Amino acid sequence: MTDQDKHSRHQGGFQMDIQAVRAKAREHLQAGAVTEGYGAQRDAVVKLLNDALATELVCVLRYKRHQFMASGIHAEPVAAEFAAHAAQELQHAERVAQRIIQLGGEPDFSPATLEQRSHAEYVAGKTLRDMIQENLVAERIAIDSYRAMAIYVGERDSTTRRLLEEILAMEEEHAHDMADLLERE
Repeated sequence: MTDQDKHSRHQGGFQMDIQAVRAKAREHLQAGAVTEGYGAQRDAVVKLLNDALATELVCVLRYKRHQFMASGIHAEPVAAEFAAHAAQELQHAERVAQRIIQLGGEPDFSPATLEQRSHAEYVAGKTLRDMIQENLVAERIAIDSYRAMAIYVGERDSTTRRLLEEILAMEEEHAHDMADLLERE
């Protein structure tokens, strides 16, 4: 085994200096998961994620209100759909908060600024149809927001981009569900 083989490993066209990677891993341990190779502006990504967190929490609250306020002949299955979506939006919020922590930030759950930071609005809706429409509007806002955030982050933070894209896919499903409910009305 040559000295070169001890310090680097390569396969095909890929080559890596393992000793250098190991040495760098020992530097700046307080930065946790954020290594020197992180290419995004961490503060900007944390702010973007905190806005996404606010959006998800507002959506949870709106869906829960609609779940309990749904009334009328078609209310039971629609309320169940609202409940399921609220639970999924809460999971999104938790995943976003976890990513904020991984990036060394602090998730902002402050009720005082939640609605101002949210991309979606909290609209109560009076009728079942109003509630479905407001949830569809919010999902469409979330779709455009998550798509724009994923593009912004791009290759500079592939982990955050994948998270945003996974949530985007769920928001598209939610929008489809709300559009489907409107057709049944």
